[in-house]
Amino acid sequence: MRVIGLTGGIASGKSTVARMLEKLGAVIIDADQLAREVVMPGTPAYRAIVDAFGSGILNPDLTIDRRELGRLVFADAAARKRLEKITHPAIGMRAEERLAELRRAGLPAVFYMAALLVEAGVTSRVDEIWVVYVDRETQVARLMERDGYSREGALGRIAAQMPIEEKKKLGDVVIDNMGTPDETERQVKENWEREFGTTVKDEG
Repeated sequence: MRVIGLTGGIASGKSTVARMLEKLGAVIIDADQLAREVVMPGTPAYRAIVDAFGSGILNPDLTIDRRELGRLVFADAAARKRLEKITHPAIGMRAEERLAELRRAGLPAVFYMAALLVEAGVTSRVDEIWVVYVDRETQVARLMERDGYSREGALGRIAAQMPIEEKKKLGDVVIDNMGTPDETERQVKENWEREFGTTVKDEG
């Protein structure tokens, strides 16, 4: 089974591209969803995070307030590393379990979507890398609009990841998401057809 890493910078449009791939029949493993699963109350990672950062990061229902936790760790590189030391191994274990299930099911290929695929040092989990690209100013604008960050806050989130221009160089396939949704979808279809030999007919 081929495992294709789908990555890119924050607010580059990875989820949009993933939805386009799903329409074409792709199976997606979303590392962000795995990250939510491994920190549910009662899990080892949950207990470790609460021990490390205190009960102030909890919602009233005792789930982790991801926005509050993010505020803490993005302002402190040491805190971010402490969090990653807890979450990355747990996410990795869950990813391997899911990949093993799909291999047993006989799937020919799966996309593993992870913003920190390169930064977390897990490129060995994938056979090739697809990068969703936008330039930094587009990232800033989208973060400010989507999540309500100030420009300074958006730049802080971006600075916590590998520079998008560097990540772009690592892509076996680069999907340029600077244009219209139709232009992005055309690139996704072309790469899908080239990789999997399946002709995709335009809808409508």
